[in-house]
Order: sequence, then C-alpha cells, then structure tokens
Amino acid sequence: MQKHRGFPGRLRGTDFQFVIRRAATKGITEIKARERYRDRRKPDREADSGFLGALIEFFGDEPFERGNLDAGRISWLFGREVVPAEDPFDAESYEALLRVDMDVAQRNFPELF
Repeated sequence: MQKHRGFPGRLRGTDFQFVIRRAATKGITEIKARERYRDRRKPDREADSGFLGALIEFFGDEPFERGNLDAGRISWLFGREVVPAEDPFDAESYEALLRVDMDVAQRNFPELF
C-alpha cells in the first residue's frame, strides 16, 4: 500500500480521518458512491471540502493511487468529484487509480477555487 507522505492525516481540529495507518488484514474496504443529502451536518460538509481541497492541492487533476487514503472519506466524493482513472476499476484495491474531476469539483465546491 502506497503511503502518501505529506498528505494531511485528518481535518484540522476534528476527528475526521483522511488517511489510514496500515493496510487492512481482514479485507480492504470497498470504495462506493455514498449519497450526500442536503441536510448533512456542517462538520461533515467541511470534511468533504477539506478532503477534496487536499486532493486537489496534492494531486491536481493527475491520476493517483488510492494507497492509504481513507475509503470512507473517498466514498463521499466518489462518482462525482473523484472518479476512476482506469477501466476496469477495482474498488477493493489499494493500487486502484483515481482522479479528481475538476469541472465537477469546481461546480460543487466553488469555495476551493
């Protein structure tokens, strides 16, 4: 599992995790699109924005390996701002390639641009 050195570990001042410390021993967590409802709590929305901002700053629009990035946090953005960068896409692989869809990210999170 690739560790993204320098990537923020969590949202500053919260317990919202952005990375994991080590690979899972009992199966890798699958990345799957999660529905973001309008009534989500403000801290949850801030965590999405902070994580996406870190992805954009760290990787830009280039493909990146999932590595030690938290699958749960990716799942809140998956299928919209974060999309597969390979076909076929293995949602249960630490080597899976993803990329940020900058057009969708700018439309959904204009404060980051």
